[in-house]
Amino acid sequence: MEYNELFASVRRAGRDLQEADDARINQVLNDIADQIALQSDHLLAENRKDLDRMSHDNPKYDRLQLTASRLQAIAADTRHVASLPSPLGRVLKQQVLPNGLRLRRVSVPFGVIGIIYEARPNVSFDVSALCLKSGNACLLKGGSDAHYSNLAIIQLIREVLQRNGINPDAVTLLPSDHEAAHALLHARGYVDLLIPRGGRGLIDFVRQNATIPVIETGAGICHTYFDREGRIDWGAAIIENAKTRRVSVCNALDCLLIHRDRLADLPQLCQGLAAHQVLIYADEEALRALQGHYPDALLQPSTPESYGTEFLDYKMAIKCVGSADEAIDHIARYGSHHSECIVTDNADTAARFARRVDAACIYHNAPTSFTDGAQFGLGAEIGISTQKLHARGPMALEELTTYKWLIEGEGQTRPS
Repeated sequence: MEYNELFASVRRAGRDLQEADDARINQVLNDIADQIALQSDHLLAENRKDLDRMSHDNPKYDRLQLTASRLQAIAADTRHVASLPSPLGRVLKQQVLPNGLRLRRVSVPFGVIGIIYEARPNVSFDVSALCLKSGNACLLKGGSDAHYSNLAIIQLIREVLQRNGINPDAVTLLPSDHEAAHALLHARGYVDLLIPRGGRGLIDFVRQNATIPVIETGAGICHTYFDREGRIDWGAAIIENAKTRRVSVCNALDCLLIHRDRLADLPQLCQGLAAHQVLIYADEEALRALQGHYPDALLQPSTPESYGTEFLDYKMAIKCVGSADEAIDHIARYGSHHSECIVTDNADTAARFARRVDAACIYHNAPTSFTDGAQFGLGAEIGISTQKLHARGPMALEELTTYKWLIEGEGQTRPS
């Protein structure tokens, strides 16, 4: 395949997209939501082809799976994106210079956004909706695990674009092979921004090999610190929700840090995990506190590898600490700058935790499971940025824009 020709057609579609006003794009998004409902049986059948090729025990299985309720939620998110104000044309800054020149800094699309992602077909819908609403064309490179699902989803979206008189190349799916990934990583002059969504291996590979701008997203090694002044009922609910709501997502809890003075409460804090068969890797102190109060078959001594691991499974590490500062130091060493939580009634300790912990999202008495674009009221998300340049945390419409300067004059010239 001649990828540069394909990339050029997507870039042209991105320029054409600038001629579609917000009302027209909203109509497209609502039509996509309608088609999700009308074609749900077909989408689920194609998704089943992918699921049948994957072991049910694979941690990616849950990410890969589409269900009727998940499709309904995707349709609702798509409609929500349509209902949001356009992020384009916002005047971010304006001033008049002493020489009379009038300056405005205005939000505009990036142009073409590339996405490399693994077995998550919902990403195909989320990315397409956000990119269309923000005026960007998108190049999607999904994983082979979601081959049939992605083909069906992108076909649906392109048909809607065609019916609405918009160049369907504005949403283009690349083949799921390595050749396509290599071409996308080096699409200089065609792709303005590349966003990987997946595990640490994928993100590191993209970051190390791409010759176009990259925003790192996805990998989440999330901690919850239960402080000496934490409430047991809140802590137990937060830990269970953060760990078990969906274990295969990046905001799931990987490590519980507990103050040494509260070890006696550890069995109660972990009580909800046993029903979900969560395997716990505990340090020596935590292991002693749990023995006899947690299923023996689900308890193992921790190893150095237990910390700094994104489990994406019904597994979790526990470490005992002597202070909030020790918890903060542990997070600094093992965290991924994604989402971190403290459970405490001490406002000063919570404030210190928020100041000292370097992460995109810091939670006080609430679980990390809320790190999500839709939960933040952003409609959907294109990823969770764990870096500091341009965007941080859930990336949605605003984060998919850049800006240009518009300068108006009346014949002024610059002095020699």
